[in-house]
Amino acid sequence: MNANMRRREFITLLGGSAAAWPLTVRAQQSERMRRIGVLDAVPGDDPQSRIRHAAFLQGLGDLGWKVGRNLQIDFRVGPARYPGYVAELVALAPEVILAIGSSVVGPLLAATRTVPVVFVQVSDPVGAGFVPSLARPGGNATGFTLFEFGISAKWIELLKEVAPRVTRVAVLLDSNSPTGFGQLGAIQSMAPSLGVEISPINIRDAAEIERGVAAFARGSNDGLIALPGLQQIMHRELIIALAARQKLPAVYPYRYHATSGGLICYGPDELEQYQQAAGYVDRILRGEKPGDLPVQAPTKYNLVINLKTAKALGLEVPATLLARADEVIE
Repeated sequence: MNANMRRREFITLLGGSAAAWPLTVRAQQSERMRRIGVLDAVPGDDPQSRIRHAAFLQGLGDLGWKVGRNLQIDFRVGPARYPGYVAELVALAPEVILAIGSSVVGPLLAATRTVPVVFVQVSDPVGAGFVPSLARPGGNATGFTLFEFGISAKWIELLKEVAPRVTRVAVLLDSNSPTGFGQLGAIQSMAPSLGVEISPINIRDAAEIERGVAAFARGSNDGLIALPGLQQIMHRELIIALAARQKLPAVYPYRYHATSGGLICYGPDELEQYQQAAGYVDRILRGEKPGDLPVQAPTKYNLVINLKTAKALGLEVPATLLARADEVIE
């Protein structure tokens, strides 16, 4: 089964709008009911959020966990109230919580060191203080990392390869992201050897993104890197539209950026991690301790190139780069 078919299955699994989901998926069963929580700062009606949640639910289903039969899930999603959502979820005493993104993992672990936590979409769990060690996390948390800081250097290398004329690069940085500055540092350390000047743009909302990109863009030597972060995820369509409007070659961290019109992306299969997270939740529900489960990093990063966008920008993608791509969108 190919990746596109799996994604269609995930979307079908959810059905309807995630905005209409109840905060609690209630039980109607005769088996012993187990209770877990999901904490996510991205709004539940975000299309990609729905796909991620569906991947997690599919993974649980493959392991025998069926909502309404032997599993109850308390969802708390969206940025507006997520600090309050932390307290709500902990008070519900779930047997394990799936925490999505560094911005929610920190507050959650500050609120509880007893409820097991499985995290995803976290870049530096040791540096952020979530776990003392990847191999032996100890405590009540474990999970899956998405990006090592070294990947950030790869983003600027790819940008320079696809657009050799670029000498100025704006980096969209969510200042609330615990790992954003580390990723920026990796880019800045690589920039001089590539003859590139870096201009960080701190973003907190859509208006700030629009002002920052418009103020940066000057001409044909400019480029853009969007780091992973809550604001970059929530406003991805705006960022892609701004890059097109300002004629900025841009590199993104997730496949859905490229499929939505972004030039190029380099990153892991995040949906695979949600299914892996379901495996850890299953193991914890069956008695294993989160501190005994090692934090896992991606084993493969995928390169996706949007040729239609490249043509619109007047770029000739090198054949050597196309040959390395895992997916080319035409």
